[in-house]
Amino acid sequence: MDTESKKKLLRLARDTIEARFARRQVQIPRDPELQQRRGLFVSLHTDGELRGCIGYIRGFKSLAASVVEMAEAAAFHDGRFLPLRADELDDLEIEISVLSEMEALANPEDIQIGRDGLFLQHPHGSSLLLPQVPVEWHWDRPTFLRQICRKAGLPDKAWQDKGAQLFRFSAEVFRESDFS
Repeated sequence: MDTESKKKLLRLARDTIEARFARRQVQIPRDPELQQRRGLFVSLHTDGELRGCIGYIRGFKSLAASVVEMAEAAAFHDGRFLPLRADELDDLEIEISVLSEMEALANPEDIQIGRDGLFLQHPHGSSLLLPQVPVEWHWDRPTFLRQICRKAGLPDKAWQDKGAQLFRFSAEVFRESDFS
C-alpha cells in the first residue's frame, strides 16, 4: 500500500472517531486504491497502552468502509475498555493493520515472530493475535502459542486439540506517528 493511501486511512479513522463526538456523519471515500477487500484491524493507543482494537479477519468490505466501522468499534465498543472520551483524543494514537490472506499452518515451527500473526479456530473458541503483539511483549514461539489459546479462553495447548486449526498471516502495519 502506498504512503498516500496509508495516510488517507489513518485520517479517515481519526475523522470517524471525531465525527462521533461532533454528531456528524463521515463520508466513505471512493478512491480506487481504498476499495480493496482485505482483513483489517484498527488499534487505538494512549500513552503507549492499548485502548481498543477491533477488526475483520477477512475482507468483507472495502478498506475505507472497514476503517470507518472498525475505528468506531475500537473507540466505543471494545468490551475490554470503557468507551473513548472526547478528552482522550489529543493523546490517541491510531494504528491500522491490513491483513494478508490466512494460511493454514501445519507446523508451528514455521511461525516467524515479527512476521506472522496467528488465528486459532477451535471448537470451543477462536482468537487472533496480530504480528506486532509478540514483538511488543517479547514473546518467543511457545509463548505466542500459549497466548493465542489463552485469548480464546482455552487451555495453553488447545492449538493441538482435535478440531483445532491454526492459521498464520502477515500484516502491513502503520500508525499516525509514522507520518508525523
